[in-house]
Amino acid sequence: MAFEALKQRQSVIWGNGPYQRVTETITDVHEAVVKRLGPKKGERWLDLACGTGAVSELAARAGADVVGVDLAPVLIETARARAKEQGLKIEYQVGDCERLEGIGDASFDAVSSTCGIMFAPDHEATARELARVVRPGGRIGLANWTPDAKGVARLFRIMAPFQAGPPPSSPFDWGRKEHVHELLGDAFELDIEQKVSTLETADGEEYWQLFATSYGPTKTLAESLPEDRREELHRAWVEFFDTECREGDHVAHPREYLLIAGTRR
Repeated sequence: MAFEALKQRQSVIWGNGPYQRVTETITDVHEAVVKRLGPKKGERWLDLACGTGAVSELAARAGADVVGVDLAPVLIETARARAKEQGLKIEYQVGDCERLEGIGDASFDAVSSTCGIMFAPDHEATARELARVVRPGGRIGLANWTPDAKGVARLFRIMAPFQAGPPPSSPFDWGRKEHVHELLGDAFELDIEQKVSTLETADGEEYWQLFATSYGPTKTLAESLPEDRREELHRAWVEFFDTECREGDHVAHPREYLLIAGTRR
């Protein structure tokens, strides 16, 4: 599938379901990115693939002047409503991190993305935009899931046999240190840490119910399948967590990610 066609689908898929329920399972990742970037009062902050606004909200509370961009209109609508409810001044806009229209060169002091830009199919285009919009001496802070055998990549491998075909690029390449250096090393001085965010649920069924109702890619796939195939996916998902992630009386899913900090050269 060509990049543009995939992005058109993604803009709908990621808004299919109450994604806020899923983003609340990675609050530790949001906090790690914001802490690593260290927002300063009055600085310009761009949050890419911002989802429903978790990182944008943290940065705004710390005094940064925040712009949040996401490809999915539904997520931007939710983010705007959340900011209004909390009395936060955040500028949200629908946009493509591979082509940030209306955003000038070297116009931001800090750029963040938490498990977001990694899903944009053209990695090189995204990296070029990161380098373009960050001022010299400015910072980036990214969190990207790794290809770890048990982590979030495993969820996508469980779903893969039920999909029409593979994507044109793997989002989990953004979780490989060597790939990040290839993409960003010329423009940024990089510091990369490997960390783990653990999601705990009662069992595999509870995990399935959360993602099948609230995580756009899983919900969209499940809804597209005939009943027998949907039940196969359901069983495969539950079996993985109940057998490979069981810890005593609950399931604990260790989701490995890279925390990437960079300073613009």
